[in-house]
Amino acid sequence: MREPATATVAQLSGFDEIIDVRSESEFAEDHVPGACNCPVLGDAERARVGTIYKQRSPFEARKIGAALASANIARHIHERFLQRPREWRPLVYCWRGGERSGAFAQVLSRVGWQISRLDGGYRSYRRAVIADLEQLPRVFRLRVVCGLTGTGKSRLLHALREAGGQVLDLEALAAHRGSVLGNLPDAPQPGQKMFESLIWSALRNFDPARAVYVEAESKKIGVLQVPPALIDAMWKSECVALESPLDVRVGLLKQEYLHFLEQPATLIAKLKCLTPLHGHAVIEKWKALIAARQWDELTADLLVRHYDPAYTRAVDKHYAALPRAAKLQLARTGDGAFAALARRCLELESSAAVNGKTSVAA
Repeated sequence: MREPATATVAQLSGFDEIIDVRSESEFAEDHVPGACNCPVLGDAERARVGTIYKQRSPFEARKIGAALASANIARHIHERFLQRPREWRPLVYCWRGGERSGAFAQVLSRVGWQISRLDGGYRSYRRAVIADLEQLPRVFRLRVVCGLTGTGKSRLLHALREAGGQVLDLEALAAHRGSVLGNLPDAPQPGQKMFESLIWSALRNFDPARAVYVEAESKKIGVLQVPPALIDAMWKSECVALESPLDVRVGLLKQEYLHFLEQPATLIAKLKCLTPLHGHAVIEKWKALIAARQWDELTADLLVRHYDPAYTRAVDKHYAALPRAAKLQLARTGDGAFAALARRCLELESSAAVNGKTSVAA
């Protein structure tokens, strides 16, 4: 029976399935995007074996570890892989490409599957991600979607993707909308390493010959840092400016932040963080508007008083190409309006019309 082959990070896309055999906590911190988690030893089992190793003997620990690993591998095959065909080509990895992935790969290879192991394991993968994130952002022609809060930048990115555009949606990858109110109600942010893995995976799948659309961001999205080479490339890139009347922006924001309208106490707690910037009187005014359910007035005041000045300062400071950006005018909030803007934006992608003087309405 042929021994399991080894593969490099550059060959990841050539496999039918990627299997991460590290523990559940290692997997949760970071993993190859798309990989499934089949621990050879779970967190509790690793702790148990480690304790036996230190307190009793390495030999006893290896016996217990072997028994646990064998049972886990058998369970994973029975529960997850039993229906895989002979032609199935999986890749397996652990922390260093050592004993855990070796044990898993040996069993799968004995079945007859063409199993490969990731050379160097997760550590080699992580090194590749770090190195690639220093270089990949410079490979692409980024087009940065700018616009005041509530103009529908994320909606435009979704429409661009639907229309066939290449989109790097950093806020979706970060599970955060990028402001003090940006936490999603049902999705915690990933860890920093996982965020970088998701960005790396997205960039690797783009065509360098075509533009990549990305929303203007600061260095941080929630608690996560945008990779330095990426934010630097964004700041130096061409821009698309999305503009919309205040009433339209208010309507969009009420749709996107419906969870705050349904849980006013959470909104009040978030707004208290702005007390050092705006003072107690302004915060009390906002609390009164929340108590009265005056959502339109509250949203408009938040935009004019807080978000618009902050956003304008940030983009003016960092996005030098913004004055010559193509201007997209959003006058209504329906999907059709965003689809029309996305189509027109793609038409302008390679056109000389993107010279800072173009205005497109929908």
